[in-house]
Amino acid sequence: MELTKRKLKILQAIINDYITNAEPVGSRTLSKREDISFSAATIRNEMADLEEMGYLTHPHTSAGRVPSDKAYRLYVNELMNKPKLSAADKRNIKKHLKVNVNELDETIKHAARLLSTITNLTSFVISPTNDEEMIRLVQFIPMDEETVLMMIVTKSGRVSNTAIKMNMDYTAEQLQILGKSFTYNFQGKRLSEVLKHHIIEAFESDMIAMNSLADMVMPNFMKTLEKMLDVELYLDGLTNIFDLPEYTNLDRAKSFFKLLERRDDFRRQILEREDGVIVTIGDENMDDSLNECSLITASYHVDGRLVGKLGVIGPTRMKYGEITSIIEYLTDNLSNSFTIGDGNEDDNR
Repeated sequence: MELTKRKLKILQAIINDYITNAEPVGSRTLSKREDISFSAATIRNEMADLEEMGYLTHPHTSAGRVPSDKAYRLYVNELMNKPKLSAADKRNIKKHLKVNVNELDETIKHAARLLSTITNLTSFVISPTNDEEMIRLVQFIPMDEETVLMMIVTKSGRVSNTAIKMNMDYTAEQLQILGKSFTYNFQGKRLSEVLKHHIIEAFESDMIAMNSLADMVMPNFMKTLEKMLDVELYLDGLTNIFDLPEYTNLDRAKSFFKLLERRDDFRRQILEREDGVIVTIGDENMDDSLNECSLITASYHVDGRLVGKLGVIGPTRMKYGEITSIIEYLTDNLSNSFTIGDGNEDDNR
């Protein structure tokens, strides 16, 4: 079945209406719109086709339809408009982000607060990382029958020691080989690069036990790198969800808060996202607890160096175009606030 221009027009109208009103959209409602010239009967037929194609769902016994994750993805990729920010919003953002580079930590908190205030969603920001730190050496040293000391040494000479409790047999020789393998795979790589692409090169095919050993120590390895990077996650606007129709259900609201309570898991998911402005919708999120949420993130820089990420989390029914514009402008100005130079910004973007 072809996604015709008429179907696209109707789908876009349904998405816009549902984003605004949070109510299933019916054919009669659409037929009354000035920008829709089709009869209610024609709209009903097209809506039935769109549902069959997976772009709409039919909740409960309602005569209306709501967009699916597939529809939102099409909308973000092809249909949405990104409005320009108002002059007042631009002034507000620039006012709060014009600070000294030594106040970066406070500035990113301001950025998260601004983002939650403007979007009325829950915002988050990942603090700057020591991205220049590179791994020089990894060693695993047996302490006793159940404990192994993991030592990570960076090129700057920084040393981190972590005691790992083991629940499998191992030998000193295996630990020595494992340390050499980690060193070989991660030597010369930045800590943040390893966190983002935590893929171990395949061990020798006949070392099945070694693969199991690597799987056991890898979570501790990753957690140690995070601590070495001193990455912090800031959240703001947590109570904003109570203003959203999706979270009038108390159980769903509790589920949302439980997700954010798992800060380490949530922080890792944000760190693993690609650079630039990234939108993930519903089932596109790796964590099952995010299947009813959308995340929009963007990267910010200091003197051209990637140092953190900022974004929002909320229901899949969000104003993607408007929020994307806000996040892009905010991260641009956050980056400019810490760039050596005059920091001039073109407000006509």
